[in-house]
Amino acid sequence: MRRVVVTGLGVISPVGNNTEEFWTSLVQGRSGIDTITKFDASEYKTRFAGEVKNFKPETLLDPREFRRVDLFCQYALYAAVEAVQQSGLSFENEDSFRTGVILGSGIGGLNILEEQVIRYIEAGPSRISPFYIPGMITDIVAGHVAIKFGVKGPNYVTTSACASGAHAIGSAYHTIIRGDADMMITGGTEGSITPTGIAGFINIKALSRRNDEPEKASRPFNCDRDGFVMGEGAGIIILEELEHARKRGADIFAEISGAGFTGDAYHVTAPHPEGVSAARAMQYAIENSGMEKEDVDYINCHCPSTPAGDVGETNAIKRLFDKHAYKLSISSTKSMTGHLLGAAGAVEFIATALAVRNDIIPPTINYENPDPECDLDCTPNKAVEKRVNFALSNSFGFGGHNATLAVKKFVDK
Repeated sequence: MRRVVVTGLGVISPVGNNTEEFWTSLVQGRSGIDTITKFDASEYKTRFAGEVKNFKPETLLDPREFRRVDLFCQYALYAAVEAVQQSGLSFENEDSFRTGVILGSGIGGLNILEEQVIRYIEAGPSRISPFYIPGMITDIVAGHVAIKFGVKGPNYVTTSACASGAHAIGSAYHTIIRGDADMMITGGTEGSITPTGIAGFINIKALSRRNDEPEKASRPFNCDRDGFVMGEGAGIIILEELEHARKRGADIFAEISGAGFTGDAYHVTAPHPEGVSAARAMQYAIENSGMEKEDVDYINCHCPSTPAGDVGETNAIKRLFDKHAYKLSISSTKSMTGHLLGAAGAVEFIATALAVRNDIIPPTINYENPDPECDLDCTPNKAVEKRVNFALSNSFGFGGHNATLAVKKFVDK
């Protein structure tokens, strides 16, 4: 069986605009949540989010690459450049049909959509930009990344709400396992902190309203949590078939060893309270890896700081792991980044891979008032040094979409 390894990482997030800044912030427990600056949110019931700060796309991209694309594409292109640079790849020396792009985005070009609808209302149909449709459609981001690097292998976008990025990575992993490609540029991206994006989540009562303390609003596993915090950014990963990586002497961060996908078939927005299908997704990822449940050292949880979500995932972990649930470590890095929607699974996969590489478990910050129903070791408030040989990253999305990715410490044998 072909093995798949991680050879490049790129991040743009509320807590850092590259991988090093991102990881340092997580380990130090820094929050990236603050008052919204992208638009006037003074009349909104939620007035804060996890915005990307000091974004300067021109530092890595040609102006022609970002001026006519939506923010979610800008983020993906920016993070992809970092991932490729970090991997040491030169695509000029590769068969372009053996490298593909599979990315995830839950919403896509919401900025362009809003802008063009306003233009239509104010000026009529003749004023709609010719870049409207190709700028707004979700799949276009994989096309832009492929064009950027000249790669012609499998190319598409997954859209499964908050599981989009994890589904993309799992699909890219399967593509290499099947032999359809040797390398994949994969991950997730989102840029939906917009007037309608925030309003839509407010009106389904999904967002926290802790406006007086935004940096403490994302508080997974607390009994006083009141909703998630919107975030934005991108996480891009280079996955590579092991022998291909060996031949070019690549630095290998970790090995992706399994992926488990299931559906709840329960509710449009609420997770199953007993976590039945979420547990099965984790089980599949472990079985794909050829490992046992007792081998899991760490789980980067989806836990978004919602009343139902955190309990449902805790129950899923208990259901699957039984007594071992109380021996393994878990954490929710959303406590620092907020919820990056379609990018969350990718950014959190990167956090998981770095935890495995560095033997450090990032914390769940803002852990002040424990919820007795969430009684596992959530790595409260401070990072922990611990040997991490095998870890899982969970992502669950509206519609009942569950995706779990398994990450091993790389052993060259």
